[in-house]
Amino acid sequence: MLRLLLLFVGLLTLVSLIWHIGPSRILAAAAGLGPVALLLILLPSLLMYTLEALGWRITLGRHAASVPFWRLFAIRTAGELVNMTTPTAYAGGEPLKAYLLKPHGVPIVDGLASVVTAKTTMTIAEVAFILLGIGLAFRSVGPAGPGDRTLLAASVSAGLLLAATAIFVTLQHRGLFTGLLGALRRCRIRIEFLETREDKLRALDRTIRMFYTRDRRGFLLSTGLFFLGWLAEALEVYAILYYLGGPVDPLSAISIGALSVFIKGGTFFIPGSVGAQEGGNLLLLVAFGYTDLIGITFALVRRLRELVWIGIGLLCLAAMGGWNLRDKVSPS
Repeated sequence: MLRLLLLFVGLLTLVSLIWHIGPSRILAAAAGLGPVALLLILLPSLLMYTLEALGWRITLGRHAASVPFWRLFAIRTAGELVNMTTPTAYAGGEPLKAYLLKPHGVPIVDGLASVVTAKTTMTIAEVAFILLGIGLAFRSVGPAGPGDRTLLAASVSAGLLLAATAIFVTLQHRGLFTGLLGALRRCRIRIEFLETREDKLRALDRTIRMFYTRDRRGFLLSTGLFFLGWLAEALEVYAILYYLGGPVDPLSAISIGALSVFIKGGTFFIPGSVGAQEGGNLLLLVAFGYTDLIGITFALVRRLRELVWIGIGLLCLAAMGGWNLRDKVSPS
């Protein structure tokens, strides 16, 4: 019920922003892009998805060779569809990814270990990208600029996110899932699904620990690929602002891209971050000296890109339903 209320408020906010700035002005600005510009704007997101699939592939270790890259790309795209469209805080698609690997000979334990470690390296790269963006934002806005308090708040929040990520990695080293099972038992909470799979949870923890302790090169390489994926998002920012006619330099594009990622992550509790993402991006661009028209058009173009990838994710999920129909196995 609360999520529906948040969705309604978000939609109301979005409609209010569009009405305030002027639908005709926004349509005119968006129409000026043209189909070629829209296609070019979508290319960085293709690069981003490709780099992120490569980052995940590294965490598969010995199983990477058994899954064709194009199939791995499709599995990840389908999983991200679930992350973007369901109320699971961008985590609901991860078990699906592991399940879709099973027909390719990847045991569910190894598949789950790969999505956990890939999510971790992706988050580490995301935090590094956000911190880089905040640092560059001080260069553009200035320490006494109109957005200095916002940047300071973002710095503190990013620092807390970094600390939370470090704690998450530490828990993985100590046994994340068996630790969770033990904590539930100490609270006298018994979940039969977990209790009957204790051996698999222990194996999952061992596999995750092995990745961090025996494949540090893979850990660094995966993190680096995800970081390049986040930089591709900055390339998308540059392309959108360039075609909207606003002045833009690469460093400002990195900063805007990083802070927009921060805004989206901070509003995960709103379904699709509807309204909050658009309003946040509008305020962000205004802080960088752009007009409110460019700000809202920028936000809507990025929303259009998300819808395109949701459509692609649906196609991938439907196609894999056909590919894997004969290979379906029990998830237990």
